[in-house]
Amino acid sequence: MDKIEAQKILDNQKKYFNTGNTLAVKDRKAALKRLKSAIDEYEEKLCEALKEDLGKSSSESYMCEIGLVKSEISYMLRHVSKFAREKRVRTPLAQYVSRSFEKPSPYGCVLIMSPWNYPFLLTIDPLVDAISAGNTAVLKPSAYAPKTAEVMEQMIKSCFAPEYVKVVNGGRAENTCLMELDFDYIFFTGGKTVGREVMRRAAEHLTPVTLELGGKSPCIVDKSANIALAAKRIVFGKYINCGQTCVAPDYIYCDETVKEELISELKKQIRAQYGEEPLKNQNYGNIINEKHFHRILGLIDGEKVVIGGGSDEKSKKIEPTVIDNAMWSDAVMGEEIFGPVLPVLTYKSVEEAVRKLQSMPCPLALYIFSSDKKTIRYFKERVSFGGGCINDTLIHLATSAMGFGGVGESGMGSYHGKHGFETFTHRKSIVDKKTFIDLPMRYAPYSKWKDKMVRMFVK
Repeated sequence: MDKIEAQKILDNQKKYFNTGNTLAVKDRKAALKRLKSAIDEYEEKLCEALKEDLGKSSSESYMCEIGLVKSEISYMLRHVSKFAREKRVRTPLAQYVSRSFEKPSPYGCVLIMSPWNYPFLLTIDPLVDAISAGNTAVLKPSAYAPKTAEVMEQMIKSCFAPEYVKVVNGGRAENTCLMELDFDYIFFTGGKTVGREVMRRAAEHLTPVTLELGGKSPCIVDKSANIALAAKRIVFGKYINCGQTCVAPDYIYCDETVKEELISELKKQIRAQYGEEPLKNQNYGNIINEKHFHRILGLIDGEKVVIGGGSDEKSKKIEPTVIDNAMWSDAVMGEEIFGPVLPVLTYKSVEEAVRKLQSMPCPLALYIFSSDKKTIRYFKERVSFGGGCINDTLIHLATSAMGFGGVGESGMGSYHGKHGFETFTHRKSIVDKKTFIDLPMRYAPYSKWKDKMVRMFVK
C-alpha cells in the first residue's frame, strides 16, 4: 500500500462519517451486534489462527481474547445509550435564561494500531469502544501475527463496509503510510520505541493519542502472604501466552524471609500447570518469532536458573523459567522480559522496596500479595502504576467496569467500558440561550449600575 491508497481509505471514511450514519445510538448498537455475530461465525477460524501464530490453545484463546471482546460488546450494548446522552450541567445565574449541557460526540475517523501478543483482543476491543462512540475506524494489526490478521480482515469485511471499518494488513511500510495521514484520533498498543514515533507523527497534525505501552511490572510478595496461593496465581499470570503479556508479572520482589518457600511453591505450580516436560505440552504456547526467541534466551543466566531454562528452537518454545539470586544489574532486569522468564529479587523492609520502585519508571501493572492491610495500603499509595491486583494477577484488565491504561512511560489514556467510550469521544460544551429575555448588563456602554449588577452575579 502506498500513501495515495492510504489517503483514499481515509478520505472515504471521512466522507462516510460526515453522512451521519454512525451517530444514531441504534445504528451503533446494530453495528456492535453485527460484529458479535461475525465473531461467533469466525470463532473457530480465529482459534486456529491464534494457535498457528502463538501456539495458544482454544481455551486460552477464548478466555484471554475472544471471550473478553464479547464481554466488552455486551457491556456496551447495555450501557451505550446512557453514555451517549447529553448531560445537563448547572448554568450560572448570570446566563439566565439558559440550558447548559455537554454533548458526547465522536472524534471522526480513528486509527487503531495493535500488537502481536494478543492480536485479536487488542485490535477488536478498542474497535468496540470506537464504534460505540460513533467513529469510523482503520485497523492496523501487527504483521508478526499474520494468520490472525488475515482472519480478522475477512471477519471485518463480512460485517462492515470499508468506509466504516477497514483492516489494513502489512508491515512497516503500511504503518508509515498510515501514520503520515491526518486521522482524528490514534489508538496505539505496543512498545515504547514505536509509541514515541506514533506520538511524534501525531504531533505533526495535532492528533490526540492513546498509548498503551508496557514496562517491568513488579509482583510484591510480603511475609504475610499466602505463599502457596500466591505462587499458583503468579505462575498463571506470568506464563500464560508464554509471558508475552504486557501486564504479566515481570519479576518477583519478595521479603527475603519467604523467598525459599516461594521458589519451592513456584516449582510445584509450574509442574502442576505445565507438566514435567512443558516443551511437549500442546497447550503451552510459543514465542512469536526467532528474533524474540533468541532475545529471551539471551536474558537467561543458566547459573541462576532453579527451574526451566530449556528451549526448542524448531517450535520456538522456552520452558517456564525461574531465576534465583537475580540482581538489579542483571541483563534480565534491564528491559521488559516479555517471555517466560521470572527473576526473583528480595527486600529487607517494605520501605526499602517502595523506595526502589519509586526510583524506577512507572510500570503498567503492580501486583501485591499480602494479608497485611497496612502494607497493601503503603504500596498502593506510594508507588505509581497503571493498574493491578491485590492477591492475584492480570484479572484487573478482564472487566469493562474499570478503565485499563498506563501512566508515565507505561502509557497515557485508558479504555474498556465507559473509559473506552470517553477515550473516543469529544464532549461539546454547549449553552442554549433563550430569546424571550435578554439581560442588558453585559452590553456596552458600561455604567456603574451595570458594573454593580455584574459583580453581584459573577463572583
